[in-house]
Amino acid sequence: MAAALALPAMGIHPAASAGTLLAPHIVISRAEALSAGKKIWQNECGGTISGLTHWNEGENFASLGIGHFIWYPAGERGPFVESFPEVLAFLRGKGATVPQWLLAAKHCPWRDRSEFIRNDDSPRMKSLRGLLAGTVDLQALFMAERLEKALPLMIKSLPPEDRARVLDQFERVAQSPGGIYPLMDYVNFKGEGTALTERYKGQGWGLLQVLQNMTGSNPGPEALKEFSRAALFVLKRRVRNSPHPKHDAAWLPVWRRRVRSYAP
Repeated sequence: MAAALALPAMGIHPAASAGTLLAPHIVISRAEALSAGKKIWQNECGGTISGLTHWNEGENFASLGIGHFIWYPAGERGPFVESFPEVLAFLRGKGATVPQWLLAAKHCPWRDRSEFIRNDDSPRMKSLRGLLAGTVDLQALFMAERLEKALPLMIKSLPPEDRARVLDQFERVAQSPGGIYPLMDYVNFKGEGTALTERYKGQGWGLLQVLQNMTGSNPGPEALKEFSRAALFVLKRRVRNSPHPKHDAAWLPVWRRRVRSYAP
Protein backbone atom coordinates (compact mmCIF):
# COMPACT_ATOMS: atom_id res chain seq x y z
CA MET A 1 0.00 0.00 0.00
CA ALA A 2 1.02 3.61 -0.39
CA ALA A 3 3.06 5.25 2.32
CA ALA A 4 1.36 7.78 4.57
CA LEU A 5 1.99 11.38 3.59
CA ALA A 6 1.75 14.61 5.53
CA LEU A 7 1.06 17.27 2.94
CA PRO A 8 -0.90 20.55 3.06
CA ALA A 9 -4.35 20.81 1.53
CA MET A 10 -4.64 21.00 -2.24
CA GLY A 11 -3.87 24.38 -3.73
CA ILE A 12 -1.17 26.90 -4.57
CA HIS A 13 1.62 27.71 -2.17
CA PRO A 14 1.23 31.36 -1.08
CA ALA A 15 4.93 32.12 -1.62
CA ALA A 16 4.38 32.28 -5.37
CA SER A 17 2.42 34.96 -7.18
CA ALA A 18 1.60 36.07 -10.68
CA GLY A 19 3.15 39.44 -9.91
CA THR A 20 6.63 37.94 -9.60
CA LEU A 21 5.94 35.33 -12.29
CA LEU A 22 7.25 32.61 -10.01
CA ALA A 23 5.89 29.14 -10.74
CA PRO A 24 3.47 28.24 -7.92
CA HIS A 25 4.24 25.30 -5.68
CA ILE A 26 1.41 22.78 -5.99
CA VAL A 27 0.45 21.12 -2.73
CA ILE A 28 -2.02 18.26 -2.56
CA SER A 29 -3.24 16.09 0.30
CA ARG A 30 -3.25 12.31 0.17
CA ALA A 31 -7.05 12.26 0.10
CA GLU A 32 -7.21 14.74 -2.80
CA ALA A 33 -4.48 12.82 -4.61
CA LEU A 34 -6.44 9.59 -4.25
CA SER A 35 -9.62 11.26 -5.52
CA ALA A 36 -7.84 12.78 -8.53
CA GLY A 37 -5.94 9.57 -9.17
CA LYS A 38 -9.11 7.49 -9.32
CA LYS A 39 -10.56 9.86 -11.93
CA ILE A 40 -7.39 9.70 -14.03
CA TRP A 41 -7.38 5.91 -13.65
CA GLN A 42 -10.93 5.87 -15.01
CA ASN A 43 -9.97 8.12 -17.93
CA GLU A 44 -6.88 6.17 -18.97
CA CYS A 45 -7.67 2.59 -17.94
CA GLY A 46 -11.43 2.42 -17.54
CA GLY A 47 -10.82 2.10 -13.80
CA THR A 48 -9.78 -1.56 -14.20
CA ILE A 49 -6.86 -3.43 -12.63
CA SER A 50 -6.00 -5.01 -15.98
CA GLY A 51 -5.90 -1.55 -17.59
CA LEU A 52 -2.97 -0.60 -15.35
CA THR A 53 -0.70 -2.77 -17.52
CA HIS A 54 -1.30 -2.09 -21.19
CA TRP A 55 0.52 -2.22 -24.52
CA ASN A 56 -1.20 -0.59 -27.48
CA GLU A 57 -1.10 -2.33 -30.84
CA GLY A 58 1.52 -0.79 -33.12
CA GLU A 59 3.51 0.78 -30.28
CA ASN A 60 6.99 -0.19 -29.07
CA PHE A 61 6.46 0.49 -25.37
CA ALA A 62 4.33 -0.56 -22.42
CA SER A 63 1.82 1.89 -20.91
CA LEU A 64 1.66 1.42 -17.16
CA GLY A 65 -0.17 2.88 -14.19
CA ILE A 66 -3.05 5.33 -13.88
CA GLY A 67 -1.36 7.74 -16.28
CA HIS A 68 -0.23 5.04 -18.74
CA PHE A 69 3.38 5.99 -18.10
CA ILE A 70 5.71 4.87 -20.88
CA TRP A 71 8.37 2.16 -20.42
CA TYR A 72 10.59 1.13 -23.36
CA PRO A 73 12.27 -2.28 -23.75
CA ALA A 74 16.04 -2.37 -24.22
CA GLY A 75 17.10 -0.88 -27.56
CA GLU A 76 13.77 0.82 -28.20
CA ARG A 77 13.09 4.55 -28.22
CA GLY A 78 10.54 6.85 -29.83
CA PRO A 79 9.11 10.36 -29.90
CA PHE A 80 7.45 9.98 -26.51
CA VAL A 81 9.20 10.64 -23.21
CA GLU A 82 9.80 7.58 -21.04
CA SER A 83 8.44 8.26 -17.57
CA PHE A 84 7.82 4.94 -15.82
CA PRO A 85 11.36 4.64 -14.37
CA GLU A 86 10.82 8.07 -12.77
CA VAL A 87 7.50 6.86 -11.37
CA LEU A 88 9.21 3.85 -9.78
CA ALA A 89 11.87 6.06 -8.21
CA PHE A 90 9.16 8.39 -6.90
CA LEU A 91 7.15 5.51 -5.40
CA ARG A 92 10.21 4.11 -3.68
CA GLY A 93 11.15 7.53 -2.35
CA LYS A 94 7.69 7.87 -0.78
CA GLY A 95 8.01 4.55 1.02
CA ALA A 96 6.10 2.22 -1.29
CA THR A 97 7.29 -1.40 -1.37
CA VAL A 98 8.55 -1.94 -4.92
CA PRO A 99 9.20 -5.58 -5.96
CA GLN A 100 12.90 -6.39 -6.20
CA TRP A 101 12.68 -7.45 -9.85
CA LEU A 102 11.34 -3.98 -10.72
CA LEU A 103 14.14 -2.27 -8.80
CA ALA A 104 16.69 -4.32 -10.75
CA ALA A 105 15.08 -3.77 -14.17
CA LYS A 106 16.86 -1.14 -16.27
CA HIS A 107 14.34 -1.52 -19.10
CA CYS A 108 10.89 -2.96 -19.67
CA PRO A 109 11.48 -6.71 -19.32
CA TRP A 110 9.02 -7.62 -22.08
CA ARG A 111 10.57 -7.16 -25.52
CA ASP A 112 7.40 -6.48 -27.49
CA ARG A 113 3.63 -6.49 -27.30
CA SER A 114 3.33 -10.21 -28.05
CA GLU A 115 5.61 -11.16 -25.18
CA PHE A 116 3.81 -8.70 -22.92
CA ILE A 117 0.44 -10.29 -23.69
CA ARG A 118 1.81 -13.83 -23.26
CA ASN A 119 2.91 -12.86 -19.75
CA ASP A 120 -0.41 -11.30 -18.81
CA ASP A 121 -1.02 -13.84 -16.02
CA SER A 122 2.60 -14.16 -14.88
CA PRO A 123 3.72 -13.56 -11.26
CA ARG A 124 5.67 -10.47 -12.36
CA MET A 125 2.68 -8.93 -14.10
CA LYS A 126 0.48 -9.64 -11.10
CA SER A 127 2.98 -8.04 -8.73
CA LEU A 128 3.25 -5.01 -11.03
CA ARG A 129 -0.52 -4.57 -11.05
CA GLY A 130 -0.60 -4.95 -7.28
CA LEU A 131 1.95 -2.16 -6.89
CA LEU A 132 0.09 0.14 -9.28
CA ALA A 133 -3.34 -0.53 -7.78
CA GLY A 134 -2.00 0.16 -4.29
CA THR A 135 -0.26 3.44 -5.09
CA VAL A 136 -2.94 5.43 -6.92
CA ASP A 137 -2.46 8.41 -4.62
CA LEU A 138 1.34 8.39 -5.05
CA GLN A 139 1.07 8.18 -8.82
CA ALA A 140 -1.24 11.19 -8.72
CA LEU A 141 1.32 13.03 -6.57
CA PHE A 142 3.97 12.24 -9.18
CA MET A 143 1.71 13.75 -11.82
CA ALA A 144 1.18 16.86 -9.69
CA GLU A 145 4.95 17.23 -9.41
CA ARG A 146 5.25 16.88 -13.19
CA LEU A 147 2.61 19.57 -13.62
CA GLU A 148 4.53 21.90 -11.31
CA LYS A 149 7.74 21.35 -13.29
CA ALA A 150 5.95 21.88 -16.61
CA LEU A 151 4.43 25.24 -15.70
CA PRO A 152 7.66 27.31 -15.91
CA LEU A 153 8.34 25.87 -19.36
CA MET A 154 4.85 26.83 -20.49
CA ILE A 155 5.20 30.37 -19.16
CA LYS A 156 8.68 30.79 -20.64
CA SER A 157 7.40 29.84 -24.10
CA LEU A 158 5.05 32.86 -24.15
CA PRO A 159 5.77 36.48 -25.08
CA PRO A 160 6.43 38.48 -21.87
CA GLU A 161 3.18 40.41 -22.18
CA ASP A 162 1.11 37.17 -22.09
CA ARG A 163 2.79 35.40 -19.20
CA ALA A 164 0.98 36.93 -16.23
CA ARG A 165 -2.46 36.33 -17.76
CA VAL A 166 -1.80 32.64 -18.41
CA LEU A 167 -0.31 32.15 -14.96
CA ASP A 168 -3.37 33.85 -13.46
CA GLN A 169 -5.63 31.39 -15.28
CA PHE A 170 -3.56 28.44 -14.05
CA GLU A 171 -3.81 29.67 -10.46
CA ARG A 172 -7.50 30.37 -10.89
CA VAL A 173 -8.19 26.74 -11.80
CA ALA A 174 -5.76 25.32 -9.25
CA GLN A 175 -7.30 27.33 -6.42
CA SER A 176 -10.81 26.06 -7.23
CA PRO A 177 -12.04 23.08 -5.17
CA GLY A 178 -10.95 19.98 -7.08
CA GLY A 179 -9.07 22.11 -9.60
CA ILE A 180 -5.75 20.25 -9.55
CA TYR A 181 -7.39 17.16 -11.10
CA PRO A 182 -8.31 18.75 -14.47
CA LEU A 183 -4.87 20.37 -14.74
CA MET A 184 -3.10 17.09 -13.96
CA ASP A 185 -5.34 15.06 -16.23
CA TYR A 186 -5.17 17.39 -19.21
CA VAL A 187 -1.38 17.76 -19.19
CA ASN A 188 -1.12 13.96 -19.01
CA PHE A 189 -3.78 13.62 -21.72
CA LYS A 190 -2.64 16.18 -24.29
CA GLY A 191 0.66 17.56 -23.03
CA GLU A 192 1.96 20.97 -22.06
CA GLY A 193 1.35 22.55 -25.47
CA THR A 194 4.92 23.85 -25.84
CA ALA A 195 6.26 21.39 -28.43
CA LEU A 196 6.37 22.88 -31.92
CA THR A 197 5.93 19.38 -33.34
CA GLU A 198 2.51 19.19 -31.69
CA ARG A 199 0.81 21.73 -33.93
CA TYR A 200 -1.67 21.58 -36.79
CA LYS A 201 -1.64 24.69 -38.95
CA GLY A 202 0.45 26.38 -36.27
CA GLN A 203 -2.07 25.79 -33.48
CA GLY A 204 -1.53 23.47 -30.52
CA TRP A 205 -3.94 21.61 -28.27
CA GLY A 206 -2.08 21.28 -24.96
CA LEU A 207 -2.67 22.74 -21.53
CA LEU A 208 -1.07 26.03 -22.54
CA GLN A 209 -3.58 26.54 -25.32
CA VAL A 210 -6.49 25.76 -22.99
CA LEU A 211 -5.32 28.39 -20.51
CA GLN A 212 -4.82 30.92 -23.31
CA ASN A 213 -8.49 30.54 -24.22
CA MET A 214 -9.72 31.44 -20.74
CA THR A 215 -10.67 34.99 -19.74
CA GLY A 216 -12.37 34.82 -16.33
CA SER A 217 -11.03 36.21 -13.07
CA ASN A 218 -12.31 34.26 -10.04
CA PRO A 219 -11.67 30.70 -8.87
CA GLY A 220 -14.54 28.34 -8.16
CA PRO A 221 -17.04 26.23 -10.14
CA GLU A 222 -17.21 28.75 -13.00
CA ALA A 223 -13.44 28.53 -13.46
CA LEU A 224 -13.68 24.75 -13.86
CA LYS A 225 -16.58 25.09 -16.29
CA GLU A 226 -14.60 27.57 -18.37
CA PHE A 227 -11.56 25.27 -18.31
CA SER A 228 -13.75 22.41 -19.55
CA ARG A 229 -15.20 24.58 -22.35
CA ALA A 230 -11.75 25.85 -23.37
CA ALA A 231 -10.39 22.28 -23.45
CA LEU A 232 -13.20 21.16 -25.74
CA PHE A 233 -12.63 24.22 -27.94
CA VAL A 234 -8.95 23.44 -28.54
CA LEU A 235 -9.71 19.77 -29.15
CA LYS A 236 -12.37 20.64 -31.74
CA ARG A 237 -9.90 23.05 -33.34
CA ARG A 238 -7.36 20.25 -33.50
CA VAL A 239 -9.86 18.13 -35.41
CA ARG A 240 -10.61 20.98 -37.85
CA ASN A 241 -6.90 21.59 -38.45
CA SER A 242 -5.91 17.92 -38.62
CA PRO A 243 -4.56 16.50 -41.90
CA HIS A 244 -6.84 13.53 -41.13
CA PRO A 245 -9.98 15.20 -39.68
CA LYS A 246 -12.24 12.16 -40.04
CA HIS A 247 -9.83 10.02 -38.03
CA ASP A 248 -9.49 12.62 -35.28
CA ALA A 249 -13.23 13.34 -35.25
CA ALA A 250 -13.88 9.74 -34.24
CA TRP A 251 -12.19 10.52 -30.91
CA LEU A 252 -14.26 13.61 -30.14
CA PRO A 253 -17.06 11.82 -28.19
CA VAL A 254 -14.45 10.24 -25.89
CA TRP A 255 -12.58 13.54 -25.50
CA ARG A 256 -15.84 15.37 -24.80
CA ARG A 257 -16.74 12.98 -21.97
CA ARG A 258 -13.30 13.36 -20.50
CA VAL A 259 -13.23 17.16 -20.38
CA ARG A 260 -16.79 17.26 -19.04
CA SER A 261 -15.48 15.47 -15.96
CA TYR A 262 -13.46 18.62 -15.15
CA ALA A 263 -16.50 20.71 -14.20
CA PRO A 264 -18.90 20.17 -11.27
